[in-house]
Amino acid sequence: MHKPTLAFIGAGNMAKSIINGLLTNGYSPNLIWATDTRAEALISLESQLSINTSNNNHEAMKHADIVILAVKPQVMSDVLNELNTQPGLDNKLLLSIAAGITTAFIQQHFSIELAITRAMPNTPAMVGCGATGLFANDLVSNQQKAYCESIFNAVGTTCWVDEESTLDAITAISGSGPAYFFLFMEALIDAAIQRGLPPDMAKQLVMQTAAGAALMANTSDQAIATLRKNVTSPGGTTAQALNVFEENNLRLLVDQATAAAQQRAQELSNPE
Repeated sequence: MHKPTLAFIGAGNMAKSIINGLLTNGYSPNLIWATDTRAEALISLESQLSINTSNNNHEAMKHADIVILAVKPQVMSDVLNELNTQPGLDNKLLLSIAAGITTAFIQQHFSIELAITRAMPNTPAMVGCGATGLFANDLVSNQQKAYCESIFNAVGTTCWVDEESTLDAITAISGSGPAYFFLFMEALIDAAIQRGLPPDMAKQLVMQTAAGAALMANTSDQAIATLRKNVTSPGGTTAQALNVFEENNLRLLVDQATAAAQQRAQELSNPE
């Protein structure tokens, strides 16, 4: 596959994580540009990763096949208004990773119809284990979709949705999801300490158990419910613990929590 030239508008943690993943997977640093208002961020990227950098968005964009919008949502309008003056936009793909910014919001800042993809990555992309939901408008070609997949597959896994509103559900599940697991890990570590384990040992056991359970679930051909049952001997210790979770409606609580996150994602996507 021909590798397109990429221009990252914004060089924050997520952009840097994606760039790192691309380079690790053999992407040429000569094909990557990044811009930022922070000179120190650009100096760091250029010295550590040997990519092209600029404090001028137009300079980076003129080289790019794909323009990756990686700025904070609150400054997106200003950036888009600036980019609207760039010649040759009709030959480029805009790819946004900004939370809550819809393709319609992006399009309204431009005088011509553009190919726009929206991505919802999550923070484990920073360690090459991300999950990204993707949506493309009707002007995005199959080739451009393949390029988008390759970008985010460099830092994890991807899935496409047919309706942009589905990204709100993805935000509630995988976008916010790492925090849910971190909260459960915190609670389990606290419980381990209450059971008399030293804090370091409690953390070690919980971290390894979480990693092992995720690996088993991801590599087994058995359903997750089956894996759970395999660990749960009737009348045993695991059964006693799971009974407490079920009696206190853990599943209902998870459903309510993700519904609240989805509703908030919808509100952020529709500020008016």
